[in-house]
Amino acid sequence: MGDAIELERIAAAVEHDEDTTRKVIRSMMDRYEEEDRGIQIIELDGAFQMCTKAAMYESIIKIAHVPKKYVLTDVLLETLSIIAYKQPITKIEIEAIRGVKTDHAVNKLVEYNLVCEVGRLDAPGRPILFGTTEDFLRHFGIQSLEDLPVMNPEKLEDFKLEAEEEIQLKLDI
Repeated sequence: MGDAIELERIAAAVEHDEDTTRKVIRSMMDRYEEEDRGIQIIELDGAFQMCTKAAMYESIIKIAHVPKKYVLTDVLLETLSIIAYKQPITKIEIEAIRGVKTDHAVNKLVEYNLVCEVGRLDAPGRPILFGTTEDFLRHFGIQSLEDLPVMNPEKLEDFKLEAEEEIQLKLDI
């Protein structure tokens, strides 16, 4: 189908309960890994998808003429991480965190299908809310947003102190 399919839909299609279906899928995942096949089944936020292993990418592009892989610059990664951790979030909120305009970065992330519109904020102008996509999970090899790394509180405090010192330096100039 090209997209991940929710467990309940797979279970309904194969006419089994969800627990049995999950066990069968996990067994297939293990078997594909043990047999070192070129395909794999991945789990994305409670849904499953069969896809080619990343190691096979170069071979696949020769066959399928897949578009060139996109490059995630530091600006795009910074914007993407803000969206991933703060979603749903508006461009204005992203700009308040980054301190610069984000139109280009957000538009590129939407073009790369790592970010999408997830709704509108109930506020004047009804700004668009952005969130991450299944492709984001797939690209970074995580099953759900709960798998995002958690910042060490001590490190976070260090970052805050550095930012405050930087602001003070700018004010002194």
